[in-house]
Amino acid sequence: MELDNASEQSRSQTPEATHSDSAMAPRPTPDRNERAAAIERRLQQQRNTNSGPVANPSYTAFDEHHELRQKFRRMVDPGILRPNPRAVALEAIDILLKLSDNILKNPNDDKYLRFKPTNAKIKQYLVDPQGTLEYAVEMGFRPEVENFQPYYVFNRKKLSELQVGQTVLKEILEQEQAKEEAAAIAKQREKAVAEAAVAKVKQAFLDDRKSKALNDRREKEVRSARAARGAVAPSSPPPSTSREMPGSGRALNGTASTPPPPAYTPPNRRRSQSSDEDMSD
Repeated sequence: MELDNASEQSRSQTPEATHSDSAMAPRPTPDRNERAAAIERRLQQQRNTNSGPVANPSYTAFDEHHELRQKFRRMVDPGILRPNPRAVALEAIDILLKLSDNILKNPNDDKYLRFKPTNAKIKQYLVDPQGTLEYAVEMGFRPEVENFQPYYVFNRKKLSELQVGQTVLKEILEQEQAKEEAAAIAKQREKAVAEAAVAKVKQAFLDDRKSKALNDRREKEVRSARAARGAVAPSSPPPSTSREMPGSGRALNGTASTPPPPAYTPPNRRRSQSSDEDMSD
């Protein structure tokens, strides 16, 4: 009986002891290798999701298409942009982009899967320039001959390369168009600055002419006013023609002195005086 009670007590205490021991025991940490394996599984799942033929090759900085993108970029710059005239290079990039777009939009239409190198536009922008036909070949086009007619035919197994090549073409074409827009804006600004400078010089010339005309008018008005004042001024008296009487001289203070004229005598008295003088004689 005592043994049975002891066993029952031990059984009743065992769950509590086990629970307390598990609570106090440290939690196991996941293994580093297991975490790495989980991350690798997720990455592989993403790769499988984006590996279909119609998947858009949007990419991170370094994915499975990184080296191929770098190769395509080098084929465009410097491969196409540097040796060819800029207008020809940009037109060639645009044609390559249209070829790839047509195939991706119509993958089952054979007429979009090939082009003739003898076509005038294709020859001008893809065959004759440097690096352009090589880019088409890298995207999946191969030379073939049908009924003595040469073609470049796309290999459907190269859809992934075509998508990456198309993405790089779009990227570079956008960059070059942005450069052209910036250059056009800078040219417009330079033109506006030059026109403003010309307008400023012209305005300064006009202002100088206006100032000179105003000064000339003022001087003319001054001369006219002086002439008018001279016309209304009184004339100076004519010079005197009188002669000095005998006996004139100068006073002690240095001024000229003139003797007073003789007193006035009436004519009758003068005759009587002269007759008296005659009688006295």
